[in-house]
Amino acid sequence: MMGRMSRARLDFPKVRRALARAYPQADCELRHEGPLQLLVATILSAQCTDRRVNLVTPELFRRFPDARALAGAPPGALEKLIHSTGFFRAKAKSIRSACKDILERYDGKVPGTQTQLLTLRGVGRKTANVVLGHAFGIPGITVDTHVGRISRLLGWTRQTDPVKVEKDLMRLWPQPEWTTLSQRIIWHGRRCCFARKPDCPRCPLAVWCPSRRVDT
Repeated sequence: MMGRMSRARLDFPKVRRALARAYPQADCELRHEGPLQLLVATILSAQCTDRRVNLVTPELFRRFPDARALAGAPPGALEKLIHSTGFFRAKAKSIRSACKDILERYDGKVPGTQTQLLTLRGVGRKTANVVLGHAFGIPGITVDTHVGRISRLLGWTRQTDPVKVEKDLMRLWPQPEWTTLSQRIIWHGRRCCFARKPDCPRCPLAVWCPSRRVDT
């Protein structure tokens, strides 16, 4: 395994350049206007596609446009609006609670540090890093299912725990590119390296991927 890990580090600059060529415009696909909308959309995206979230959020933010409105939203009305994203009761509680904390502890503004974001209900490291990277321009590694899976396929990590994966990637990736690289890998997972049947023949990373399928 050490040989594979060493090769992964040697190949990393080439993989990084290939990702930049393949996905030069990669960006967050959750539609949002500002940190609060991104925070709420990211909470909704758990176990749900960005496409589905983007169908829900326009009406959600029209009805409840700010932290005060979301914090005071009737649970039934909020749950109805976000029902199609799944786990709607838990998500509604997280949104209401997080917005109450934003009002009471952060003067109505989404906090801009990971430590502060992690104090909000429903916010883990993944959500915090999405908000930091795309709303505040602070580099963060977003370890979703795509980033974790593809990082293991490329030999960048052997870990399955997202926090441990993040720590491995922090040692390998240049910090200024944490957000950009995360997003490019997410795009790669959604467009080419599918979990059930990766499209290895057209994969721009195949030549460096020790896990590529040669029989596809």
